[in-house]
Amino acid sequence: MCITFVQMSASDADDLLTFLTANQFPFHVQQTLREEDVRARIGSSYYWNEDRQGYWVRQGEQRLGMVVLEDLQDAESPLFDLRLAESCRGQGIGVKVLRALCDLVFESMPKTLRFEGQTREDNIAMRKTFIRSGFLKEAHYRMGWPTTDGRPMASIAYSILRDDWSSGTVTRFEWEDIEP
Repeated sequence: MCITFVQMSASDADDLLTFLTANQFPFHVQQTLREEDVRARIGSSYYWNEDRQGYWVRQGEQRLGMVVLEDLQDAESPLFDLRLAESCRGQGIGVKVLRALCDLVFESMPKTLRFEGQTREDNIAMRKTFIRSGFLKEAHYRMGWPTTDGRPMASIAYSILRDDWSSGTVTRFEWEDIEP
């Protein structure tokens, strides 16, 4: 079955509150979301405004999770925040979701040149998902990801170019392109 995305709006507030508070997200800055924090975000249209748009991730009738496209005002290079339900993790769904998300972005946003996501250095499953989905590691921000225990971790950024998405290739670059 194919992956689909259903745009969120204020009418999704109760479902969104339930989803975000019923699941833990161990590789996000806030691993456990409190009801009052989610309500505040919903009240401020955090998940649906001119710069970000949330979507339910579905496979047939099953809701797998949610994704929020961010930095939509920077139409050339949006980012995303993906959160799968705990029951859907570890099953290889991430690659299908990410590939379908690229299709959504590049097909519906003609000005987009590149599409980016970030994760913590220890989120090996997501890092492999990026690579298997045609993304390339572009940055390694040392101590760039805050954690609840106060010990920052590296934030790793991956992106896919429109041209690579359309051709099914990965354009590589030379990391060490100058001598000291």
